[in-house]
Amino acid sequence: MTAQILSSELTNLIQDSKRKNSDLRHAAEKSLNELKALPSTSEAQLAAGSLSFLPYAFLCSDHAKDLSRRPSFIAPFLIACKTRNAKFSGIAVSCLQRLVVSRGLPKDNLKDVLEAWRESTSLGLDVQLKILQSLPPLLQNYADALTGELLGSALHVCSTLQGSKTAVVSSTAAATLQQLSVSVFDKVAAEDRKADEISYVSEIETDEGVVQLRPAALDAYRVFSDLCLLTEGRKPRFLSSTGLPQNFGLELIESILSNHPDIFLSHAEQASVLRGRVMPFIIRAISERQSFSTTVRVARVLYILLRRHLSILVSECEVALSLLTHMLDPEAAAPWKRALCMEIFRGLHSEPGLTRKYYAQFDEKEGKKNIVGDHLGALVRLSAEKPGVIGLGYQSSVPVGQSLVKDSSGDQVAMEAGGVAGIISGPVAMSEVNVPGISAQWSSVRVPCIDQLDKSDPPNLPESYIYSLTLLCVNAFSEGLAKFILPLTIPTDGKGKKKNRNVPAIEQEGSSPITSEPTSSEPQTRELSRRHSHRKSHVPINPLSLDNHPLFKEIKTCSEIVSTCWPAVLATCSTFLHAALDTDYYHSLVRSFQKFTQVAGLLRLSTPRDAFLTTLGKAAVPAFLLTSNFSSAPSTPTTEIKGIFANAKGLLSVDSIVSQSSTVSSEKDRQPSADSTSPSLNTRNLLCLRALLNLAIALGPTLGKAWSIVLETLQQADFVIYSASRKVGRQGSYLGRKNDAGDGGEVSSLFVNFGSEISAVETAADRMFESTADFPNESFVDVLTALCGIFGDVEEQQPKPDSVDTPVPAKLRPQVPSSSHRRAVSISGLPANTSSQIQEHHFALAKIGELASINLSRLTTRKTAESGWDVLIRELVSAASSSQVGPSVRLRAAEVLHSIIIAAATTTTSEPLDSRNRIQRMVLSALREEIIALFDGGREETVAAHASDTDVHLLALEALKSILEQCGESLVAGWDLVFEIIASVFGITIPGSAPEDQAKDVIPRPRSARGDRSPKLIRSSFSCLQLICSDFLSSLPRTCELVLLDALYRFCSQEDDLNVSLTTLTFFWEVSDFLQSRNTSFDEQALKAQNESNLLERAESDDKRVSGAALWVLLLLRLAAVTTDDRAEVRNGAIQTLLRIFDAYGDDLTPGAWDSCLRVVIFKVMEANDSQKHPSDSSTTSSLDRHTKSWNETTIIMLNGISGLLENYLDAIVRQENFTDSWQRFLHYLSVFLERPSLQVRTTVFKLLRNVLSKVENADKIGRSSAELVWDIWCKEIPVSKGGAREPKTNNQDAFLAYVQLFQELYRLIEKDLTVQRVEQILDNLRESVCCSDSPQYATDIDHLTPVQTEITEAVKMIRTDIKGAAPRIIRLLAGFVALAFDRNPPEVGNREHTFIALSKISMDLLQGLLIEHVHDADVYAGDALLTSLQSLVLPIARKYRWRVETKEPFSWKKATSVTVAVLEVALPVMTEKVRAEEEINKHWKIVVEIIGSILAADTSLASSLTSIAADETFDIQSFTRLSNLITPALGSPSIADSVRRAYGSSLFTTSLIHSPTPPELPQFGTSEPLKNLYKPRLGRTYDPPPSLRSRMSYVCLDTLFALVSLHDGSPPRVKLAQAAAPFLILRAAITIRAYIADQPLRGRMPTPSSQRKELLYILEKLIDLEAEPRAIPDAPGVSSDNRKHMHRLYPLVVRAAGVAWRDRVVLGKFRGLLGVVGEEFGIE
Repeated sequence: MTAQILSSELTNLIQDSKRKNSDLRHAAEKSLNELKALPSTSEAQLAAGSLSFLPYAFLCSDHAKDLSRRPSFIAPFLIACKTRNAKFSGIAVSCLQRLVVSRGLPKDNLKDVLEAWRESTSLGLDVQLKILQSLPPLLQNYADALTGELLGSALHVCSTLQGSKTAVVSSTAAATLQQLSVSVFDKVAAEDRKADEISYVSEIETDEGVVQLRPAALDAYRVFSDLCLLTEGRKPRFLSSTGLPQNFGLELIESILSNHPDIFLSHAEQASVLRGRVMPFIIRAISERQSFSTTVRVARVLYILLRRHLSILVSECEVALSLLTHMLDPEAAAPWKRALCMEIFRGLHSEPGLTRKYYAQFDEKEGKKNIVGDHLGALVRLSAEKPGVIGLGYQSSVPVGQSLVKDSSGDQVAMEAGGVAGIISGPVAMSEVNVPGISAQWSSVRVPCIDQLDKSDPPNLPESYIYSLTLLCVNAFSEGLAKFILPLTIPTDGKGKKKNRNVPAIEQEGSSPITSEPTSSEPQTRELSRRHSHRKSHVPINPLSLDNHPLFKEIKTCSEIVSTCWPAVLATCSTFLHAALDTDYYHSLVRSFQKFTQVAGLLRLSTPRDAFLTTLGKAAVPAFLLTSNFSSAPSTPTTEIKGIFANAKGLLSVDSIVSQSSTVSSEKDRQPSADSTSPSLNTRNLLCLRALLNLAIALGPTLGKAWSIVLETLQQADFVIYSASRKVGRQGSYLGRKNDAGDGGEVSSLFVNFGSEISAVETAADRMFESTADFPNESFVDVLTALCGIFGDVEEQQPKPDSVDTPVPAKLRPQVPSSSHRRAVSISGLPANTSSQIQEHHFALAKIGELASINLSRLTTRKTAESGWDVLIRELVSAASSSQVGPSVRLRAAEVLHSIIIAAATTTTSEPLDSRNRIQRMVLSALREEIIALFDGGREETVAAHASDTDVHLLALEALKSILEQCGESLVAGWDLVFEIIASVFGITIPGSAPEDQAKDVIPRPRSARGDRSPKLIRSSFSCLQLICSDFLSSLPRTCELVLLDALYRFCSQEDDLNVSLTTLTFFWEVSDFLQSRNTSFDEQALKAQNESNLLERAESDDKRVSGAALWVLLLLRLAAVTTDDRAEVRNGAIQTLLRIFDAYGDDLTPGAWDSCLRVVIFKVMEANDSQKHPSDSSTTSSLDRHTKSWNETTIIMLNGISGLLENYLDAIVRQENFTDSWQRFLHYLSVFLERPSLQVRTTVFKLLRNVLSKVENADKIGRSSAELVWDIWCKEIPVSKGGAREPKTNNQDAFLAYVQLFQELYRLIEKDLTVQRVEQILDNLRESVCCSDSPQYATDIDHLTPVQTEITEAVKMIRTDIKGAAPRIIRLLAGFVALAFDRNPPEVGNREHTFIALSKISMDLLQGLLIEHVHDADVYAGDALLTSLQSLVLPIARKYRWRVETKEPFSWKKATSVTVAVLEVALPVMTEKVRAEEEINKHWKIVVEIIGSILAADTSLASSLTSIAADETFDIQSFTRLSNLITPALGSPSIADSVRRAYGSSLFTTSLIHSPTPPELPQFGTSEPLKNLYKPRLGRTYDPPPSLRSRMSYVCLDTLFALVSLHDGSPPRVKLAQAAAPFLILRAAITIRAYIADQPLRGRMPTPSSQRKELLYILEKLIDLEAEPRAIPDAPGVSSDNRKHMHRLYPLVVRAAGVAWRDRVVLGKFRGLLGVVGEEFGIE
């Protein structure tokens, strides 16, 4: 494609030059032909050629080579350029450009081409630009050929175009010239790499001698020399250029120096140029008043020379640096020039090695200027020259303009809120020029002066710009030292790799511990780990000790720099630490300060290190803040210190600060006065504090006594924040000022930033103390000593006995620094009772605890004297037990001590046995010493001190609990100390708990009385014992087991805490389990010990079986002793636990062991229970009742437990040799308990006996004599209240139930020996039980038996009836049960009294069965058993409908009726044979007739609405029919009195009345004759009485009367019955007829009521049909009749009735029929 372009361009030249220039045309035609003559190129080759990276490299390599060998090919282009025709020249230059790029230009024609381009430089813009575009590829592609004059020509062409007035051409030419100049030096660099292959071509004379040069070096020398001459305005020697702008020349020089600085170091000819031409010119230009643009370019060149060429320009650099330092003075140069010099210094300090080089080259050598020192001194003067510009004040502040920027940092808000001095309140517009302070917003420029090459005039720099550069210089200076020294101090392992452990606080380049955001949301938790081993020293290496290090010389140089320059650095930094800086500048300043301090510390330069640490501490806690908070602190604390010290790690709690926000909102509307609050720390103070802590982390092992600086500063900061938090709660938050609507956001921002910074400080403090884990012992002791120095001796006292195994040497006692070693304002100088002093103690204690926890491995694995354990423990014990400090301090000291002890004890779990024993005794001895100190008799005794003693004691016990919880399983040694500490709450030492050699150290008896002992101590101490019993019994040595039993007894018997006593009871059980599990069987002889001393001797036996058995019995005895405790809950629990133990291990006891246990333990418990039941005589009645009730409940629990015990193990107990004696003694105790008036106790006794006897299969098992003993108790002790009194609100149902159930069990044993007398006794007791038992609380005995009644009926069924006389007695008992419900009025509704209805019903059934079974037994009749039964049965029958108690079917009267009928059906036939006495016969028949009368009678008016009268009537008719058949004709027996039969007839007569007659119509039976007033009329009634509801029963009775009177066989019984019934029958008929006679006339035409008419017709018809017994009715005078005598008595009434019945034909007909019968009977027709 390029060939086509060339062809096209040549064609254009031919066409354009046909007439104008024939030479050009001919040359073009020739070149065109040559081009065409080239071999054809495939498309692939053309494509390949077109892929060249150069823009015009389109010819393939073959074509380019062909063209480069044809010099004549470019002839038309050269001719076209010489024509100076713009068109021809444009085509020519374009084609030449393409040939240059494609390397198609012949090297021999380069001169012609350059000449052609030179001649075309005056043509148009397009041509000029194409020429400039061609020069760089020309120098690149023809570098070998373009040397000497050709190079000069090329540069001349470029310089010519650079002088063009066209800006585009001029700037392009300048860039091209710069590129060409650099390319020249590129050739030198390439030539140097092939120096051996290229020979020298020339030599020149320099100040160092003759120097031989190769071609490229020669060209570079000539070019650079001429450029320097042209820059100076002198004539060049090599270049043909006539002139070069000075600024451009400086730019070319800078470009060459910056691109190839090494060439000037390796080529002497170039160095000579720098010394001879460049540096003199630069120094002269700097010192003179040049324009801004020139000065900037000169400064840039100088900056490069100072950085890169010090080694070849030593003297010149010394002069230049001194000049730059001098120009920093205000009078020496303009402000912009001073800023330019500072920018140079900033760049120099940014390269760490330059400062060392300058110091080694100048300051260290005699006769040289102190370049570095003078420069730092100038910075000191510079920083202090204008205090108002930098906003110098009491402490650093935020520039006031910072608050006007949206989303500004919280520093301004924090300091405004805290009232920081130096803050100018009120808004300042950003447009104002003089804003005090240094800020990135107005103290910096977007482009530094040294980079403003496009400016001709100096910029308007901020007044504070130079001070910001000063800060940057200091930062860079410190950074350079740190980057060199810090890596040298990190220890390396065997492989030479750096360890990552204990990395210095100053991070490597690119990171910062200060500016990184703290993560306050994450809690700073820490786990103790043994990986921090003190055995490996991690002290930073002192670089000065690295004698063989290749950089040792530079290390010494750094040490000298720090030693000599630290005052200047400190002065400069101190000034800016009190200036107004924005956040970034302040962070950078603190970081540089921190790094310089760390370098000094690592180099072991204590003087500068301590000076910087002190200054940083003052910046963290300014003196005016500390003084202000001292003056505002109250003399005595009003409340307990909280919040800040709530964190176990101590220092600053974010929560304590953030919690103030609630006060801000609640007191938002309150406007405090201007001085209502004292200033507090702000985020910058905390920043400095964090830097100080980071330094302590990095330099920790090397600080030595300087630790006091760090710790005092930390403590003072804690106090200031603590004071601020108190003020917030007292007078409203100083953050809550109400200015405008925007304040809310600022306050919120303050909380976020302030809280985060505090969290960062806390993190740094944690890291600082964590780093001490890797300190050597000596360094650690330094830290501990410093902390103890802050805390001080809380009380002057004699040393207490130290730990058991390692006494504390006096030399290790912490030394308190004197006041001269403290800062001027010291918290420790305040009175001991002030809140500040309390806060100081809290701080020191918190940090001591943290330090100890971190170094726990050191403290536990090394000797206590070396590790600091003795010092630590003595200090904390003294603080915890001192009465001279406040309670909060004592408690805090105790908490710290206990946390250390617990942590130390925890570490023993993985230790070897020997180490574990030592550590365990060490920590337990420390805890014990603390408690001993509390009982020191020489201490001042006050109420407050006593309360504090209790609290400290409580904490000690809690610590012991924690030790047991965490490492109880691994606890081997010190169990004696554990029990001694536990027993300290009782003020005594448990016997055997401490070795003899420690007797002098036992805990003394407390000074206070037993009643003053705090229940909290009991609970806390008991929790330790609880752990032992629950989890660590197996770990106890045998020597402590008896101690454990005594401890259990003491805790169980103490009266301070009831719950403790109750819980202790469960541990008796657990200890018993433990003893049993350890011994498969007990020694029986040990169990048979007679006294406790004997048991104690056997408990110490080496034989495990003997000692185990003795310990077990001793446990039971201790538990038995508790059963007499005054507290019911305790003694009840003791009894239950004791019996549960027996129950659990009864199977393991032999009969002999059981005998011993019963005798020694069980019987003693029962005897003690009885002896303790009575209170003192001084007790009141109410307390007496409560006491008695309480002991009764205890007795019940005891008896229930013994009952279960005997039930379960009776088989073993009865096999003992003297069981009878034991049984008799046991029953004696029971008899004593039965004498108590308590029904519950007596009930329990009966239940006990019942349960025991239930396990006895027969009397032979326990012996008949033993059963007889129980029989005697049962007979005598009926469960009724003694003396007839009833306990209030008690129910004896359970008592009688147990009593009857006992009989059931006892009956099985005495059944064979049963006699009628015993039966009588049994029945009497059962009868009394029924009568005396109470009704159940929530049930009635209407439908269901009570439990007592149920059991009594079952007992009755059990009694043998084969014994002569037993059956009648039982029948009488049952008859009495039947009558119980009816021999009194029924109970009212809601009354809980017995009804006995259910019992009556069930007794009826039993009675029926028993009577039927013994119906042939003469005793049943002779003993009135049957009579009594019938008398009882008639009661419910007679109370039909009158008994209003509602029951379920069958009703009592029905049940009694059925039973009576069934009994009589069997008994009546036999009764006539068995009963001979007439009196007895009449008694029996009288009751039978009474029963029949009760069946017939029924007052339906009393029946309930639910009663089915018709059904009941049917039932009664059936029952009556059965009985009527039974007694007819037996009732007519001559032996039966007539009165009995008349009673029977009277019952039939009364029931047969369907309509009630008037009272005068009824005669008085028994006092008058029934027929006396037979014909007496009565008055008629205008109302009709209703018929009876039981009409059917009336008709049945009426029929029975007719049947009795009617003619039968004429036997005497029949006659007797007829004679008894005849009067009642005649009267019955007469009443009905008289009523008709009297009432019918009054009705008129009204019909007769149907029921009356029916009754009348029925009676008339029955009279007509009746054939009466002739002897039933006596003969009337003058009338004789056989079977119609009744008609003679009724005839007058019949005649009168016929006279009124004329309206009713049927009735009239019946009367007429009756008259006809009379006529027939008497012969009348």
